[in-house]
Amino acid sequence: MHKIVAFFFASLAWSSAAGSLYITVTDAENKALPYTVVELVHPEYPALPLQEHAQVTQQDLLFQPFVSVVPQGSLVEFPNLDKTRHHVYSFSKAKTFELRLYAGKPEAPVLFDQAGIVTLGCNIHDYMLAYIYVAAGRFSAVTNENGVVEFNDLPDTTFSMNLWHPWQKATLASQQVSVLAGKQELNISLDITQQALPKAVKKGFGDY
Repeated sequence: MHKIVAFFFASLAWSSAAGSLYITVTDAENKALPYTVVELVHPEYPALPLQEHAQVTQQDLLFQPFVSVVPQGSLVEFPNLDKTRHHVYSFSKAKTFELRLYAGKPEAPVLFDQAGIVTLGCNIHDYMLAYIYVAAGRFSAVTNENGVVEFNDLPDTTFSMNLWHPWQKATLASQQVSVLAGKQELNISLDITQQALPKAVKKGFGDY
């Protein structure tokens, strides 16, 4: 269960100008909750594929970033910046793929054409873990280290707001959010306990 407290700052002069949302997400202990995906969904505003390729790198024997969001239909590159080889894979329903042992940059990016959550792993380094949220909505982002995400130039309409976090224990219910001209601030509290991030295991002799 989660609760949303909304604070509305209306423009003094009402107009049809686009609105903005400033969203702060906190955990069960009222601490900032990074890595929360916030997606605004409306049938008139479907996802637009990225014009440039997104990237999830392998660096310092970890995936970076830990959580990323890409619009449905986007291409993602998986460059290996480590000295050792990696074997990237996913068995997720939204995308099943495999990039066998490689160094450097694979020849072709991977197409993420189905909305959903994709869990990434490495067949060589079991502790490597990351997530790609493939968004069906046009407006989506991941909270920063302060638990904050901001959307600007939103159309004045009502969205379904979907939330997702890798440490959630149950599906988070969607909420209706009406965007007005001007700025709105939303404080969202999630019943989530933060966990340790994946950490590289140093084995020595090349850390293979």
